[in-house]
Amino acid sequence: MNQSKSLINYLKLFALVIIALVILVAGFFLLQRFQETKLLMTLFAVIWGVGSVALLYFVLNTVAQSMPKKIRSVSVAIVFAGPALALLFWALVLPTLRSFWLSFFGAAGKHFVGLANYRFAFSDPIMLESFRNNLLWMVFGTSFCVILGILIAVLSDKSKKEKLFKSLIFMPMAISFVGAGVIWKFIYAYKGEGINIVEIGLLNAIMVALGKEAQAWLLVSFWNNFFLIIIMVWLQTGYAMVIISSAIKGIPNDINEAAQVDGANGISIFFRITLPYIMPTIVTVSTTILIFSLKLFDIVRVMTGGNYGTNVIANEFYQRQFTYGNTGQASAIAIVLLVVIIPVLIYNLKEFKNRRILK
Repeated sequence: MNQSKSLINYLKLFALVIIALVILVAGFFLLQRFQETKLLMTLFAVIWGVGSVALLYFVLNTVAQSMPKKIRSVSVAIVFAGPALALLFWALVLPTLRSFWLSFFGAAGKHFVGLANYRFAFSDPIMLESFRNNLLWMVFGTSFCVILGILIAVLSDKSKKEKLFKSLIFMPMAISFVGAGVIWKFIYAYKGEGINIVEIGLLNAIMVALGKEAQAWLLVSFWNNFFLIIIMVWLQTGYAMVIISSAIKGIPNDINEAAQVDGANGISIFFRITLPYIMPTIVTVSTTILIFSLKLFDIVRVMTGGNYGTNVIANEFYQRQFTYGNTGQASAIAIVLLVVIIPVLIYNLKEFKNRRILK
């Protein structure tokens, strides 16, 4: 009797799997037939795609739940975590290994050149300039974002219009790096010298109104890097402010009240209580923004294209791969960037794990 029930259950599971496969395959062929009608194809792709994923998980979970008790928990874990791990392996691990392999080959990825591409990465003048600029982004960009985030979080914490101020500061976070680059390109716009030339750039319009000469801000060597860093500060200060503000609000009021009773002023409370208490959060925010500055690409690409001494590592990787077609050098640059980011990422994960604010 038990054997017949088990057989019937297995047949039901088999039929369920077959039905799911038929639906998936049929939906794929239907999607091909809807290609002439774009709107219908889009609607069907969304409905069929979401429904297929839900159906697939339902079927796999049903199969996993029917397994013997010894392997049931493992089967369920594989069903839900397996696809995500497989996608991560396919989209991250394999491309990284392939890039590492190609970094030892020439421009076309066919002739073995050993460490020549890595020698290029650490000796070419353009690459050295890129390392210098990334260091500027890391030091000044991260510092300005975190310091301004702390100041705004502390100053607005007791304000009656706290939500308004924080909303205005956080608003640039809704803009993409490319969008921000386009906006600030108009701010830094320079028309040049000549008769009857009207400066349309906001910054130069202000300079002219004050009786000063318009400047080609993005052409000023070295300092133009700081003009670009301002854009990242404008974007990321809101992120730092929100995270740090949440940490400040997590400080028990009893501690601050006790300090005030003992005669401590606001500055003493900030440096002796607030700052030490939120230090793990500050470290986490700093390392997160540091990773942004290391792999920065969009702002430089949109604003200057890496010209005028503003090149960064990620932009040089793009240039080598998609402009010059040198796969070997591009792969070596990508591996160098990965090696630089990994220690910061590991440290960030450790700090995030140990943050007291989340305990």
